[in-house]
Amino acid sequence: MTRRGWVLPAYTTLVLLYLFLPIAVMILFGFNDIRGRFNFVWQGFTLRHWTGIWDTPELTDALKNSLLIASISTIVATSLGTMIALALTRYRFRGRGSTNLFIFLPLATPEIVLGASLLSLFVTANVSRGIGTILLAHIMFNISYVVVTVKARTQGFNREWEEAAKDLGATPWTAFRTVTLPLIFPGILAAAVLAFALSIDDYVITLFNAGATVTFPLWVAGASRFGVPPAVNVMGTLIFVVGVTLALLAVPLQRRRAAAPVAPPTGRVAG
Repeated sequence: MTRRGWVLPAYTTLVLLYLFLPIAVMILFGFNDIRGRFNFVWQGFTLRHWTGIWDTPELTDALKNSLLIASISTIVATSLGTMIALALTRYRFRGRGSTNLFIFLPLATPEIVLGASLLSLFVTANVSRGIGTILLAHIMFNISYVVVTVKARTQGFNREWEEAAKDLGATPWTAFRTVTLPLIFPGILAAAVLAFALSIDDYVITLFNAGATVTFPLWVAGASRFGVPPAVNVMGTLIFVVGVTLALLAVPLQRRRAAAPVAPPTGRVAG
């Protein structure tokens, strides 16, 4: 390897270490045998924080709220965002350019501005803040990410296969279900995973619109003012492991779908 040949690998290694070092510290301090309130200094190894992970009712309730909000907002945002992405890439209509612009606005707007604007809207409309307002807020900003992600998949879609299915007797719904949906499913899956991660991680927008409802990020931020309990590290580790596992499981699925040859329909498609 030449002198120039090792620069890029070394730089990449340093960047990866920089990115994963905080995660490694979080995982490590989930096993810290602390004596007192603060979990900033290593004092010994223990597994008691893992065995008593559900012993903090406030943390458990906050995590349940986050999972509920993330699940519902992901389903709604993915459904609406996929339909919007299909409309923007498949049809020409008045206001299409403006719709594209409005879709990108939440991506370019700072979260603190979105949170304050939504708070003003809910206060003006006299809407009580809670899980409902958090859901509306999360669906709002997640739709933009879903549209952008799914559009990247639908823009390269060959509509001749769908038309061939219709020529062979398929109804529009059957053609979409048997031809279009399987081809764009990797993009929809990626958009759903991204929406779920953004929702369960959001703090700023949630803070403005949560009212008395406490989510996992809000609970962690509040607990960090008085010391970071090891249960936070344990929960963070579990969320990280689950996310990485889902990502690793999705990679071979997408590779198989990308490698499988897709042939146009050759026989009659059932309606």
